[in-house]
Parts: sequence; C-alpha cells; structure tokens
Amino acid sequence: MSSSTASLTRQWTTWGPVVAALVLVAAWGRDLPGFAVGVIALCLLAAVLAAVHHAEVIAHRVGEPYGSLVLAVAVTVIEVGLIVTLMVGGGEKTSTYARDTVFAAVMITCNGIVGLSLLVAALRNRVAVFNAEGSGGALATVCTLATMTLVLPTFTTSHPGPEFSSAQLGFAAVASLCLYAVFVGVQTVRHRDYFLPVPRPGQDSADEHADPPTRRDAWTSLGLLVVALVAVVGNAKLISPTIEDGVQSAGLPKAVVGVVIALMVLLPETLAAVRAARRDRVQTSLNLAYGSAIASIGLTIPAIALASIWLSGPLVLGLGPLHMVLLVLTGVVSALTVVPGRATLLQGGVHLAIFAAFVFLSFSP
Repeated sequence: MSSSTASLTRQWTTWGPVVAALVLVAAWGRDLPGFAVGVIALCLLAAVLAAVHHAEVIAHRVGEPYGSLVLAVAVTVIEVGLIVTLMVGGGEKTSTYARDTVFAAVMITCNGIVGLSLLVAALRNRVAVFNAEGSGGALATVCTLATMTLVLPTFTTSHPGPEFSSAQLGFAAVASLCLYAVFVGVQTVRHRDYFLPVPRPGQDSADEHADPPTRRDAWTSLGLLVVALVAVVGNAKLISPTIEDGVQSAGLPKAVVGVVIALMVLLPETLAAVRAARRDRVQTSLNLAYGSAIASIGLTIPAIALASIWLSGPLVLGLGPLHMVLLVLTGVVSALTVVPGRATLLQGGVHLAIFAAFVFLSFSP
C-alpha cells in the first residue's frame, strides 16, 4: 500500500466514525424524512467499514485471539445497551425483542458468518484449515448457552408461557455469565494456542512481517472503534422505525425487524471475518463468529435479567418449534463441520443454506 493510499485510509477511517456519531446526535429523537434516512444509512455503512479497519489495527497490535475478542465484546456490549433501551417502557410489544435478537445473532454468526468465511477460504485454498479443539469448545459453549436460555423456557412449568420464573431467570443469568467468563479465560490464557490460526507448511503471512502499530495508534483505534460501533448501533436504531413501517406495510412478521437490525449490527464482524478468511486465517473468522454468539447470549441474558427488575412487560425467551428445529440443525451441522478441523466448499454451502432458510422463514414463517 502506497503512503498516499495509507494516508487516505487513515483520514476517512478517522473522520468517518466521527461524522456518523455527529449525525446520530443531530438526528436523535427527530422525525426523519426519507432523505435523512438515506444519509444515515450511508453514515452507518461508513461506520461499519471504519470499525473493521480499527478492529484489525487493534488485532495486529495485541495479536489473536485478543483482537477478535475486542470486536465481539464491543459490538455485544453496545447491542445489549440497545436492547435494554428499547425494552424499557416498551411493554408487551417488546416482550420478545431480546429472544428474537439473540436468536438472530446466533443464526447469523453460526451459519451466515461461518458459512461465508469457509466458502471464501475454500475458494482460495481448496480446503479451509482451523483448530478443532478451540472451535469445538466454542461451539459447545454456544449450544449450551442457547439451549439453557432459549429452549428451556418453552418447557419449564413454574411460569405460564415460554417464560422463566424469577428464580430460573436468575439462575440462567448467573450460569450464562460464568460460562462466558470461563470461555474467555480458556481462549485468552489457559489454551490460547487452540484459538490461533493454523499455519500451512511453507506459507508466510504478510501480517506477521508487517510492523505492528504503535501503542498510541492502537489506543486511537480503540477509541475510534468504540465511536464507530456506537454510531452503527445508534444509526441502526434511528432507521429501525422506517424498517418497521416497511415491514408492516408489506404485511411481514414483526420478527423481520429484529433480523434486519441484527444483520446491520453484525456487519463489522462479518466483514472482518471474511477478510480474515481471504488471508487464510480461518480460525480468526471462527473466533469472531462463535465469540460473538457466546458474548451475545452470555452478556445479554444477565443484562436483561437485571433490567427485568424495572421492566414492566413480560419477558418471553422461549423459542417456538420452527426456530428450535433450526437451532438443533445448526448445532448438529456445526459439530460435523468443526470436528475434522478442515472444511471444503460443501460445508460452507450447507451453513449458508441453513442461514438462507432462517432468513426466508423469518419473512414467511
């Protein structure tokens, strides 16, 4: 990359998040005409691309798996804040918002991001290679968290409907937080080598030989990453009424809104995962995918449990039969994909087919 190109990249990735944040502040709480919604959508896209750039700068400075962990946690924390904000005072109409958002995040990460990453890597290198030990442990954590928080409420009898009782919700929150803490400890300390990209014999990575960014550049990128992610989630919320109106006008299910918003919020992780797969760093892609799913459940459920103290409406967490079938299918197929530690175009295509089924059935249940 030439010095002028690098300078231009630094400039737009610096002012892009700032402009998006300023637009967010200016538009917050206002009735937005169609032109304003279009501008906000462009700012959202700029913030997404800038977030991917700054996440890669941080990852280059701190190394894997810390880089993917920073992006996954940052997106999830802001997403949790958005969910809680929307649910406070929302009453019954937001009773399923946490469930729909978390389930959409699991399907997007475990099928959409994983499938796209495997497809890109296999197209370039015929076979995508990754660590089965790390990915398998992460997948087991995702399946356990999803079952405990999204499936069990449908079958418990202490509370009518697909809801937890207060004691059950408290247990699920503590268990989710503990599982997430254990996963982070294993990923970053005890078995960090399980989550590092698998090198191919005789293959050198340009990233390994490039000079890492300075400490000052890394801290600057961290600050701009937070600004960019706030702008992504905030601007997604701003345009969500337009999406809701469009969904209602088209006669589509309300769950479509959650799917669309989740797709926008997870764009930074998706782009970062695909770029890592293009460089044959499939393990980084899987770290982003499964790490985001774990963080989405492990941080959202405790936050919602705490917020339920003052939430006025019900909290519906249990999935219906259709979504449970998709979740079970995802778990089985993901296990078959992860166990060998190698994947081809077929595995990527299968995951993308499940993701396509999820999206289609969200529009036409």
